[in-house]
Amino acid sequence: AAVLAGLASDGGLYVPSSMPHFTPQQIAAMAELSYPELALEIIAPFAVGSFTRAQLKPMIDAAYGNFRHAAIAPLTQLGTDHFVLELFHGPTLAFKDFALQLLGHLLEASLPRGTRAVVLGATSGDTGSAAMAGCMGRDNLDIVILYPHGRTSDVQRRQMTTLGAKNIHALAVDGTFDDCQDMVKTLFADADFRAGTQLLAVNSINIARVLAQIVYYFYAALRLGAPACRLNFTVPTGNFGDIYAGYLARAMGLPIGQLIIASNRNDILARCVATGEYTMAGVSASLSPSMDIEISSNFERLLFDLFGRDGTALSAAMNDFRTTKTLKLTPAQHADLTAAFAAHSIDDAGTLQCIKRTYEKSGYLLDPHTAVGVGVTGHLAPAGTTVTLATAHPAKFPDAVKQATGITPPLPAHLADLFDRKERFTPMGNDLPALKRFIVGL
Repeated sequence: AAVLAGLASDGGLYVPSSMPHFTPQQIAAMAELSYPELALEIIAPFAVGSFTRAQLKPMIDAAYGNFRHAAIAPLTQLGTDHFVLELFHGPTLAFKDFALQLLGHLLEASLPRGTRAVVLGATSGDTGSAAMAGCMGRDNLDIVILYPHGRTSDVQRRQMTTLGAKNIHALAVDGTFDDCQDMVKTLFADADFRAGTQLLAVNSINIARVLAQIVYYFYAALRLGAPACRLNFTVPTGNFGDIYAGYLARAMGLPIGQLIIASNRNDILARCVATGEYTMAGVSASLSPSMDIEISSNFERLLFDLFGRDGTALSAAMNDFRTTKTLKLTPAQHADLTAAFAAHSIDDAGTLQCIKRTYEKSGYLLDPHTAVGVGVTGHLAPAGTTVTLATAHPAKFPDAVKQATGITPPLPAHLADLFDRKERFTPMGNDLPALKRFIVGL
């Protein structure tokens, strides 16, 4: 039900009522599993009552069968105690493929026979193309993705607008990602409209996406010696979903030391960790556009824990936040936050410097989002071994990479003709009634 609903009927987010927990011995026994085999072990406990292991296995195998690296999520060493986990070997060259290739199968399998639904999402760049790739050509699904016009990279935009499938609809919104996300969340909170159009969520408000991302934390840790050793993870994040998956992995028993939030100039999360105040300051365009987000949807899931899992108190606090644009944690809540997470932000100049320095030292090209993560790891220098999540292929952001290194990273062969393909998209204002009309007219 949570997979199909996405957002709860009261406008809140779904969270697990309890977490499966693995002992060190159980984790050690997973060391030799392939990525799909490990995914089945991690995801199956959450699917009890919805899907059997026998039903999940072919969906998981199909989801990861078209990744272009045998390891699915390979590790590359950048320094003595620093690795990057490459999460960009899926169809759209971004970490979103790990969840959205699977989610397409889960959504289709969850729909009653003969039902047609509309998959609706907002994207700051990568979610859109990954969601479209996961749902493209499915007979019982239309997919509508809102993206901020002029605020994605050319590669990101073209990956959404050149697919050509009849069930794919890209809407170029005159506004920011937060504007796109607000419209999507508003429609999901409209129970009558949602029921009448059979809306399905594809953003990380859909808990299935977060659960699928837990897997690669276990995968990386096992390959670096877990559970015998404890690793830190640095995560470039804007919407908080990717690092929230690490938070859940730790709750499941994975020995994680520091979980490090890496922010770009849009640093609301880093400021909250530093000060205990979650305060809006406006969104600025950056070289890492997928992180140009201010209202981090999945942070609300963490706040639920910080509020003692008191949904009423959190709902009141979030309503005040929307009005006052600030939410002040209590000293005890702030202490719990800083016990669970560290954070730092890197601006555009620091991002370019990190791309340049990394290439000069190792010959390794970072995309600007991963560079934010690598730069934050270098700044904080956490004790022990740290894994920085490499969230996108450098070819998705060639302008930033060229500006830093003078090199234009080539697109992989399956996307080599991307700039020759015809684009198809629909311009739209920041206009909720117009969005409703578009969806009803599909």
